[in-house]
Amino acid sequence: MSFSVDWQSVFVPGIGVAEVIIRGSIMYLCMFAILRFVGRRQAGHFGPADLLVIVMIADAAQNGLGKDYSSVTEGVVLVLTIVGWEYLLDWLSFRFPSIRPLLKPTALKLIQNGRLEKKNLRKEMLSEDELKSQLRELEIESYDEVRLCTLEGDGRLSVLKKRSNP
Repeated sequence: MSFSVDWQSVFVPGIGVAEVIIRGSIMYLCMFAILRFVGRRQAGHFGPADLLVIVMIADAAQNGLGKDYSSVTEGVVLVLTIVGWEYLLDWLSFRFPSIRPLLKPTALKLIQNGRLEKKNLRKEMLSEDELKSQLRELEIESYDEVRLCTLEGDGRLSVLKKRSNP
């Protein structure tokens, strides 16, 4: 049993730090675009298939992210690059509202004044059964009780009930 540590391999990058940043940036932006524009929003829940897709994307992206990096330094630089891009895109969407629709999905109206917007359900591949399930969790039994129901950009369902007459 050996207790020796090769400190150089722990901290000295085996590949250039600039390459780690470039690879991390390219992979982050590509994955962001794929998930933003191709990925569909679900009404607030991840199913087993969704989790499987995320795990497989992470595995497929691993080699593209850092080649064969092995040092802690390369891992930290890669993580900081990914977090930096996430922060930058959030800052850009906050600072420049005109580009917000490109970076953040907009809310999608599903029900208005008790009337179901079937076209929008189809657009998001959300079944009526899935929508009704989400509404039941909010103690809503019928579309008639809903003034406005939207699928928010982050996948949450937001509902405004009709006011009842006193």
